[in-house]
Amino acid sequence: MSLRLALIQADTCWHDAPANRALYGAEVRRMVGAADVVLLPETFLSGFSNDAAAVAEGMDGEGVAWLRELAVECGLVVAGSLVIRGADGRAVNRFIWMPPDGHAVIYDKRHLFRMAGEHQRYAPGTARPVISYRGFRILPAVCYDLRFPVWLRNRVGADGALEYDLMLLVANWPRPRREHWRTLLRARAIENLAYVAAVNRVGTDGNQIDYAGDSAVIDFLGQPLVELGAQPQAVIVELTREGLDAHRQRFPAQMDADGFSADW
Repeated sequence: MSLRLALIQADTCWHDAPANRALYGAEVRRMVGAADVVLLPETFLSGFSNDAAAVAEGMDGEGVAWLRELAVECGLVVAGSLVIRGADGRAVNRFIWMPPDGHAVIYDKRHLFRMAGEHQRYAPGTARPVISYRGFRILPAVCYDLRFPVWLRNRVGADGALEYDLMLLVANWPRPRREHWRTLLRARAIENLAYVAAVNRVGTDGNQIDYAGDSAVIDFLGQPLVELGAQPQAVIVELTREGLDAHRQRFPAQMDADGFSADW
């Protein structure tokens, strides 16, 4: 059992949705027949904007419609985050999992990056969905969430099984903190006995913040299956269940995990 996952690391155009649709649309179309899931960066149609009101749209807006049409056309899942206007009118940083049947699964970024004022412009999410696809259980996450292991903890169900097999993280993670990024990706994979796939952007945004890329897929041992550099790049990695399941049987650390409750 396997899942072919494509990471698209690119230089997102600042506040230019048509240019980003052209950029990322072309990259996704290159993956037809080669990938099952294509992962795009955080806020890939706008960049990580300070002006949420200017770039936010509804779930019935042009960006989501384009994403749905692209997934249907290409016959694969396209996932990444957009700035969306929520039901209460506040903006959310929304991870959208768009499968080829057009029925999206959404996750709103829980942890808002206060050092850039995100917590003042966006509303935090409260739900933590797990997506089942092609034999994998998948947890979506967005950028700053990576720093919070309690939120991302791979919980053990009543049947003794772990909740997810693969974490998908989309980000706009700046170059000065790239070692944090690299270290935390490995830590989340090791402690959760799961694959972690993370895609970051490259280039310099409209706030003059520089991004080093470093998109990666990390296996359940904390070893990188692929690591990208600081240039626009696309890669496909095939993930298998066999190695993951064997490791969990040999090293069932979840059986010794501390029980706790948390107020989400």
